[in-house]
Amino acid sequence: MKFYTRQNIGTVLGPLLFCIIFFFPDITGLESAPRAVLAVTLWTATWWVTEPIPIPATSFLPLLLLPLTGGTDEQTAAMAYGNPIVFMYMGGFIIALAIEKWDLHKRIALTILSYVGTSSKQIILGVAIATAFLSMWISNAATALMMLPIALALISEVKERKFLDEKSLDNFAKGLLLTVAYSASIGGLATIIGSVPNAVLAGIASTVLDQRITFANWFMFGFPITVILLIFMYFYITRIQFKVSNDNISSTFAQDELKKLGPMSRNEKYVGIIFLVTGALWISSGFLPAFISDRLTDTIISMLGATTLFLIPSTKKKGKLLVWEDMKNLPWGLLVLFGGGMSLAAAFEDSKLTEWFGEVLGKLDVLPYFLIIIVLTATVLAMTEVMSNTATSNMLIPITVGLAMAIGVAPYGLMAAVALAASCAFMLPIATPPNAAVFSSDYLTIQTMVKAGFWMNVFSIIVIVLAVYFLQPILFNF
Repeated sequence: MKFYTRQNIGTVLGPLLFCIIFFFPDITGLESAPRAVLAVTLWTATWWVTEPIPIPATSFLPLLLLPLTGGTDEQTAAMAYGNPIVFMYMGGFIIALAIEKWDLHKRIALTILSYVGTSSKQIILGVAIATAFLSMWISNAATALMMLPIALALISEVKERKFLDEKSLDNFAKGLLLTVAYSASIGGLATIIGSVPNAVLAGIASTVLDQRITFANWFMFGFPITVILLIFMYFYITRIQFKVSNDNISSTFAQDELKKLGPMSRNEKYVGIIFLVTGALWISSGFLPAFISDRLTDTIISMLGATTLFLIPSTKKKGKLLVWEDMKNLPWGLLVLFGGGMSLAAAFEDSKLTEWFGEVLGKLDVLPYFLIIIVLTATVLAMTEVMSNTATSNMLIPITVGLAMAIGVAPYGLMAAVALAASCAFMLPIATPPNAAVFSSDYLTIQTMVKAGFWMNVFSIIVIVLAVYFLQPILFNF
């Protein structure tokens, strides 16, 4: 009976799925390159979920298998591990290390608690609202990186003061971290600049359909969806999935601890200024002139803030605010994990496997419109769990224009379904940048994320389908 463990089953299941897809071409009808990519994706995803070997080690499979099987060339597979998004994460994590090194995270966490309240539910609600609001204006990745050290500090404070028993603390930690990830994704749905898929939709509507979708158009459509999903998420996390019993957090401990910390040290101020400037640049870069914003990307901003920390002298310890020895605490495994996901996404594009998915979706034109929305939304959400939402939206939104014409409906509903679903994958660390960010903590496992994210995915599908079918035709009456 010992053999039938999750790890042992996964050890066999991953290669088995690979062999079935790769060596039996009639199953999919695919050419050799896209078939190889699909086979490698199934093997990698299976091992990510079942963990027969460490997750970062599994993330090297695309680099190993894609060139060997002919899915893509070695350069394409390897370069994805150095994707700019990976370095944006690295910069954000470095800034988080400095915040934690000088205890600025503790001060920020205690200040938040002093305003939003100190019960576990109030903490989660406050973090959810703050995260979602920020994500309306800046990328969900940048938002998650800004909020992650704050969430970890809140967990640390509750843990150190022993306000919760072990089980309640574990639930609180998992719930708070997933609140950061989910709120960052959900908040981005509200505005046309809040997520890449929304921007892709607006761009294609302008270039292909010669129709401008304004900020106000999208906000009236997206904001109610954001509110509904946030409300569900809050009650789902705090009342069902990660319920906290014996919530004995003191109502005055935040103020008491702030007094003990005393005034901010100069090092705290330096790190705080870098943190705020980095956040301000993330927020404002999209509103700067094009010749600046095209160069001042989220990755450049992130690495600028990180590098600066190695330049400013410390007033308390020998050296700078950060020294290279501090990098041993960087979550290198997570960077490899995200690189593996980017490698698969690059292979999807290079091998034209995305076109095959498009052809599959094109066969939906025989179904009723409402059912097409359901199938399309669920398919896109599932695809986004294993490839980037940017790749998914870039590939499928143009296809929905042709699909809408084939069935005789306005294209905006199907386009919106793809854009929204591409940002609502909540189950896997590689599904969205916020998921990857919070997975860097020691509190979450893939099994926890899959279990919690499943019902978030289901509810998201329901909300998106109803909004697209009933609300979108009223607001996008072009």
